[in-house]
This record gives sequence, structure tokens and C-alpha cells, in this order.
Amino acid sequence: MFPAVRIALLATTLACAADDGRLVVHEWGTFTSVAGQDGTPVDWNPLGARSDLPSFVHVHPEVRFKSSLRGTVRMETPVLYFYSDRALEVDVKVGFPQGRITEWYPKAQSGNGGIDWGSVEILPGSPESFPTEAGESHYYPARKTDAAPVRAGGQSEKFLFYRGVGTFPLPLSAHLQGDRIAIQNTGKLPLGKLLVYERDRFLQVQTLEGLEPGEVRTLVRSHVHLREAPWRAASEALSGMLLAAGLYPKEVSAMLETWKESWNEEGLRVLYLLPRESTDAILPLTLDPRPGELVRVLVGRLEILTPEMEKAVLEEDPYAHVLGET
Repeated sequence: MFPAVRIALLATTLACAADDGRLVVHEWGTFTSVAGQDGTPVDWNPLGARSDLPSFVHVHPEVRFKSSLRGTVRMETPVLYFYSDRALEVDVKVGFPQGRITEWYPKAQSGNGGIDWGSVEILPGSPESFPTEAGESHYYPARKTDAAPVRAGGQSEKFLFYRGVGTFPLPLSAHLQGDRIAIQNTGKLPLGKLLVYERDRFLQVQTLEGLEPGEVRTLVRSHVHLREAPWRAASEALSGMLLAAGLYPKEVSAMLETWKESWNEEGLRVLYLLPRESTDAILPLTLDPRPGELVRVLVGRLEILTPEMEKAVLEEDPYAHVLGET
């Protein structure tokens, strides 16, 4: 065989081993933080509330017996979907250098802040038999996609799920000044469209078309009495943002159904998409073989504690601010 042909065949073999063009991987999730008086995320106890996950989800031993793990960010419900035209195995690992993985499913090894599922079987077309429990949970809507079932550690699911708590800089601050909200891009990368959503006696749904690094925009809190379903305008805006970022329509629907109650509860919040470069730095993802397509879409959620909300919380529990449960 001629040397040039031999080299070409070797290069093709190595490329196929490193990159499987038939594999597509999509991920969505959200980060939740709470803005302090200066607009920047504050330290809080995101595990102080009762768990909203099914009991079959794995919990880190230190978290199970210690609900006082604190941080500035609650990393909520990232899920990894796999699409393939044939069965294959993929080694999957997610790092979290500035945090700790607290919950996950299926079975995996959690250590050094990250999580390692080892060899995950991707099983397109196989019967879907996943664990369930009586009662409702916002865990289950994430299964409503065309992704292939996966198996890891002898456990099956429609996706790989994980959660965690971390302390790392986020690219957004929001400062409440009476009837005005000052929003600033505190990161080094441009931010795309942002959604400001307030639901109480009044409704506010406003969008910003993007913020450059260091840029500040000021919005006036509108006072429009609720007349129709307040979630409609917000979900339409979010749907457009998520589709433009590369998620499939069923993935977008699954994410919105998962988070609609939480994002639509009373309060004032800013929702935005983390830049892909930021996502890869915060949660470095290792896939072997590499997929032909990889989409990662994480929504940042910054909760702004209004004076009215703070007063109501403290009247209900005067020690809430000490316990970190707000």
C-alpha cells in the first residue's frame, strides 16, 4: 500500500474513533442565584427547603445528612440527551471545579466536585421503562423528548441528570432602586436576550435584546394588573430564546414544563442564557467518542428580593435571613 494511502486510512480511523458523527448530544439546565442589596449574588442555603426530587435519585452522602451546604448558585436540573441511529457506548464525565454535585441519576461516581457516569449505553428504539413514584414531580416532564434511552450502572433513564451547589462568578447583577431595576453585564462576554419577569399583584414581562460586557440598562417596573395568564408572554419569549440556541422543540417544551411553576411563582427575576464559553468553563463536559453535534443551553435565573417580599418572609419567619432559607 502506498504511504499516502496508508496515512489517509490511519487519519480516517483516528477521526472516527474521536468523533462519532451519528451521535448528537443536547443539554439544558438552569442556575439560580439571589441578588443582594448591591445587585450581586449572595451566599445562601439552597438545600434548606424540602427536596422536590423522587426518592430514587441519588444524593451525595454528605448532603443527605447535612442540609446546610451553602453557595451563591444552585445548579438545577441539567439534563443530557443523547440521539443516535444505532446503539453505542459513550464515556461521560462532567466537572464542577467551583462546586459540588449533590444529586444525580442514573448511578454514577461523584468526586472532586464533578461526576463520572463511566460507560453509558445509548439504546435507541429500546423499550422505555423508567422508575416512577406516586404523586407529581417536575422531574418527569424532562422525559418528553425523542432522545434515546440510556443505561448507566444498571439503571435506565431518558437522560443523564445532575444537580449541585457552587460559588462562582455569574455575568449578571440586578439592583432594585424603587420602581427601577438596574441590570448590568458583569462578565467578559456579551449576553443575548434577557427576560425580566415579575408576578405579584402586578405583571411585568420585559425583554432586553442583549448586554455588552460592563453595559448597564435601567428598566421601569411596570404596574399592569393581571388580566390573563401571566406565563404566556414569558414562555413565548423563552421558547424563542431556547430554540435559537439550538434546542429541539420537544426539548424546549420539556424545559418550560419542568420549570413553569418555579419561574411563574410570585417574585421578580431575570432569566438569561449563559454564553456557551461560560458553560464549558463552569461545567467542563467530557464525551468519548465526541458527538457530531453538541448543544449546551443553561438558563441563568437571578432572583431579586423586593422589599415587599423581604418583609413578608421576615413576618412569616423572623429568623429566615439567619438560616439562609430565603
